[in-house]
Amino acid sequence: MVGFFYDPNIHPYSEYQLRLLDVKRSCKLLNIELIEGEYDTQNWLEAVRGLEKEPEKGARCAICFDRRFEVTAEKAYELGEKSFTSTLLTSPKKSLKQLSIAGDRLAKRFGIKFIAPNYRKASGTQEQNILAKKDSLYRQDYCGCLFGLSMQREEQQRLADELFSPISKQIQAESIEARLELYERRWDLEEKNINYKIVKERFLNWRQTFANLKIKKESVPAHFLPYSTLKKSYSRGKIEYNIGELHYMNRDEIKFITLQHYNKLMRSSYKSIMELIFNPPTLESEIRLRQKLISNPFDLSSILVIKQIPTQKVEIVNISHIYEDVQEVLYKV
Repeated sequence: MVGFFYDPNIHPYSEYQLRLLDVKRSCKLLNIELIEGEYDTQNWLEAVRGLEKEPEKGARCAICFDRRFEVTAEKAYELGEKSFTSTLLTSPKKSLKQLSIAGDRLAKRFGIKFIAPNYRKASGTQEQNILAKKDSLYRQDYCGCLFGLSMQREEQQRLADELFSPISKQIQAESIEARLELYERRWDLEEKNINYKIVKERFLNWRQTFANLKIKKESVPAHFLPYSTLKKSYSRGKIEYNIGELHYMNRDEIKFITLQHYNKLMRSSYKSIMELIFNPPTLESEIRLRQKLISNPFDLSSILVIKQIPTQKVEIVNISHIYEDVQEVLYKV
């Protein structure tokens, strides 16, 4: 048996890396050779152009299967194999009929056989879930397609935070990058024969889509600490008073600290706000900073780091999202 990972439909690339990592682990556990196909996502996007709004199991999926099965069947033929199959057959979100038609047609072209057992019958899906949990497999909650994900999240009335990529490169809570780090640590623990447990925990998540500070209608560099929110996304006012190094605006619970004070508390040496914006410390360390500044652990007020505390009126835009979420956490046992 030979594994072939060909998934140019998976977006974003970090999700592709995460799924590939888990497949590598599975193949290692099963002693199966693994070949990685080309991540030719641009060709995939061109192939499904005009079908972005197609529903799950629709025309876009059929073209996606055709393209991926064609490359897979060609690879099987190239390797001298007599048959091929697909893990897509295990997914309850995919049409078995659609998969079988695509697989059989391409198998016939290359003179090989497409094996398509129904893994879902006789409680097969439930058994898959049990086995996946037992082996601590990564369980993705969308097919991988950018368009399918967008529609799925719209139906669920959920933020498609999988598509967020902060310009700061700071790894956000329960982001794909955070999951990738977790599963890489899992691999490392297994290599060292250290026991672990992956557990799920409910928490309050946060994403920021846009933020800006203006003084005299001119944008001024400002770094917003994690979990900074505004009720109506916009506010304006003046600094009214300070308690120690924490300066309070006269509206919407907005607070300011200087870069100098930030450096002191974080034991950092940032020379400018722009340097901080594009090369920030970890999310966890900035959350701890919030707790140093404000004793209330439930505080969601905007806290801005700026070069100097302004004396003029300021305008602030902060478009952010707070929502319940579930994250996986890795514990050594």
